[in-house]
Amino acid sequence: MPFRQGSARTRQRTVLLVGIVVLLAALVLAVVLASVLTRGKQEVSPKMLKWKDRGTTKNLQEVILGRCYSYVMARYPQVGDKDCLKIWESLKHGFIYKNPCNITPEDYQPLMELASHPIPCNKSLFWSKTSDLAHRYTKSNQNFLTLEDTLLGYMADRVSWCGDPSAPGINYESCPKRSECESNPSSVFWKMASKMFAEAACGVVQVMLNGSVEVGAFRSSSIFGSIEVFNLNPDKVSAVHIWLMHDIGGPQSESCSGHSIKRLKSILEERNFKITCEDNYRPVQLLQCVHNPDHTDCRLCTNTT
Repeated sequence: MPFRQGSARTRQRTVLLVGIVVLLAALVLAVVLASVLTRGKQEVSPKMLKWKDRGTTKNLQEVILGRCYSYVMARYPQVGDKDCLKIWESLKHGFIYKNPCNITPEDYQPLMELASHPIPCNKSLFWSKTSDLAHRYTKSNQNFLTLEDTLLGYMADRVSWCGDPSAPGINYESCPKRSECESNPSSVFWKMASKMFAEAACGVVQVMLNGSVEVGAFRSSSIFGSIEVFNLNPDKVSAVHIWLMHDIGGPQSESCSGHSIKRLKSILEERNFKITCEDNYRPVQLLQCVHNPDHTDCRLCTNTT
């Protein structure tokens, strides 16, 4: 009888030890799995990365709402009623709590529809490497509109934003540049807005390019060269006028007969557009001279070709 009792106790101890070993093994496995999963999340989580571009603009909601109300109430009331609060909410939902490298056109589609408005014919002005000059020109001449003069462009100009999967859902420290990931909030937004701006153009459209840039005035990799030029509608646009501007006192790397301009003309001709090109379009050149009145190019008041 004592022998049987001893055997029973031994079996109980054995079962208990086996149970403990199994439990410990399960705990170790759980810790290892948790470590692997956590390490994987750290490797891909945007929160752990320091992007190269500036973070989300402080007080972004107030900035967007303020610009929206200013645009529809004071600058261009002819665009009609726009629900600025809905526009802000649509923008926010397009990026908040999302990986800033996984933004899709679908994220911004509701925003594009809410903020779109007609562009008057003969007023569209496209630009590449002439941002400051083009916008100074549209400010002084209300007969032309750049993308940044539309509601979408006006609200987003020089503003930055991006999300993060973890709280608070917005990254105020840094955002990714296009070179870091193509599908970032800024790149996707401007590509969609540029496409919509080109599609809305009608009548005669203008393109302001920089003839002082060494790499060529027309670049296939630019927003104009890769998106806008291919979304102009030949059934709506009657002609494309190219204004090839040179910096006052700067190099004249290319003229209207230059290599990249010929490439642009070829693209436009294949799409059945009528084309003109003018070196140093006089009204824009005179605007350049406001900041350089004593330069010989300005004193002569002649084209610098």
